[in-house]
Amino acid sequence: MTTSQRLEKGLVQVYTGEGKGKTSAALGLALRAIGRGLKVYVVMFLKGGFDYGEKYIVDRLPNLKLTAFGTGEFIKLPTEEDFEEAGKALELAKKIVSSGEYDIVILDEINVALNLRLIGVDEVIHLIKNKPKHVELILTGRYAPPEVIEVADLVTEMREVKHPYTRGVSPRKGIEY
Repeated sequence: MTTSQRLEKGLVQVYTGEGKGKTSAALGLALRAIGRGLKVYVVMFLKGGFDYGEKYIVDRLPNLKLTAFGTGEFIKLPTEEDFEEAGKALELAKKIVSSGEYDIVILDEINVALNLRLIGVDEVIHLIKNKPKHVELILTGRYAPPEVIEVADLVTEMREVKHPYTRGVSPRKGIEY
């Protein structure tokens, strides 16, 4: 597949739930897609300023771009800066999706931004409903709102069965981040 080819029909996928693996599943799809010559853009909500391993490889992979937004702090009570960062992420997402330049657009942790009310669900539903027909849109994060689940074509809920964190194992570089 050359980069000039497009998906015939892009769908909307949601990876949500309390279990680990939502971002990993989306990035696995991204890896498969760029292996087939598709262009992928990842917009990370709430992850700017954090030390995630995927940020170190993205520039070495063809047809993959990633931009992360956020303060680098976990959000308990949203600050003005949290709202600004989420707003910037949503504006970039709108621009990237509507351009139709990318075959797959991943909006990582957008569901958490919605849950924190940093962005409005109506804007995200509008983005979904007005995306170009060839663009595959992936939304990740816990707490996917019912409105997003309703308009999605595929919804996967990750459920934690067992996690080393509950035994006191700290997050490991290269595995959890």
